[in-house]
Amino acid sequence: MQLLPLSTLLAVLSLTSSAAAASDKPLKPCTAISPTTARFFDLNPMHRSPPDDDKKKSKDTEEGSWHAKGYDYGANFTINFCGPVVEKLDSVVDLDKDVKKNVSAFYEKGGKTYAIGLENYEPTFRGRKLVLNYTGGSLCPSSSSRRSIDLSPREIVDGDDDKDSDNGKPKKPSSSTKRRKSSIISLLCDSDPLAKTSISFVAAVDDCVYFFEGRSPHACGGVHVEKQALSPGGVFGVIVLIAILVYLVGGCVYQRTVMHQRGWRQLPNYQMWAGIARFVVDMFIILTSSCARFLPSRRGYSRVSLGHDSRGRSRRNDDEDRLIDNLDEEWD
Repeated sequence: MQLLPLSTLLAVLSLTSSAAAASDKPLKPCTAISPTTARFFDLNPMHRSPPDDDKKKSKDTEEGSWHAKGYDYGANFTINFCGPVVEKLDSVVDLDKDVKKNVSAFYEKGGKTYAIGLENYEPTFRGRKLVLNYTGGSLCPSSSSRRSIDLSPREIVDGDDDKDSDNGKPKKPSSSTKRRKSSIISLLCDSDPLAKTSISFVAAVDDCVYFFEGRSPHACGGVHVEKQALSPGGVFGVIVLIAILVYLVGGCVYQRTVMHQRGWRQLPNYQMWAGIARFVVDMFIILTSSCARFLPSRRGYSRVSLGHDSRGRSRRNDDEDRLIDNLDEEWD
């Protein structure tokens, strides 16, 4: 019968439409899908949370955020993924008290804490490279403070122009040109399943932009498994339901238009289903009648009582007949 391939096609179309709808859903925080390989990346396992006093600490768990050595930079870096750092920061340069709670990367130098980026939950791809960018840290140092070259101001010979007197004074940077420290973390795949996540410092540009490289098994990606509304059994049930509907509708249309049947005879394979229904009814009657024999009935007791009454009545009738016969003989 050619109805089964049609039902299978409808089921496949419904599943593909549901899969397309699932792909349009927004991704969870700190997850990304590669535009080139279509692999799914979830960085949430790389996040470190504050220690919970109620739970027992295991030996393998490490406290605090991730740390990277600065080597010749003169300071070490503290970084966390998919959230702010675990450490509590008392004061951060150029950041308000409300904003310092969102710091995801910082370093300490000269007794001061400098933020090099606030939390970001949206990793991006640069080709095949998975990149996590933190922005909005402390203010970048000005160009004059980065240079250690001192230029002695020239003596003004002609003092006619009053504006020339301001040339020797350092100009304050305007608020519109202020830049803030930021961090760029390039995440690389570590295929070793026993390897741990690590992060290393690469370079810093003008004490404003910091480059890091992270390696982790979680940066290898995998298959995007979205939670389905239906279980595998539910999907199979939908396919069976579609097949039954196609069978009934197609059979009814065929019986009505081609075979010119009416009523219940429009159903496909009516004779077969009618025979099955009769068989079920007959079996039900047989079972109920056989079970009824084992149930106590009141008819047996009523018959016994009626038997005694009938015997008493027959004796009374015999006595009456004998009395009548005796009276007749006496009259004669």
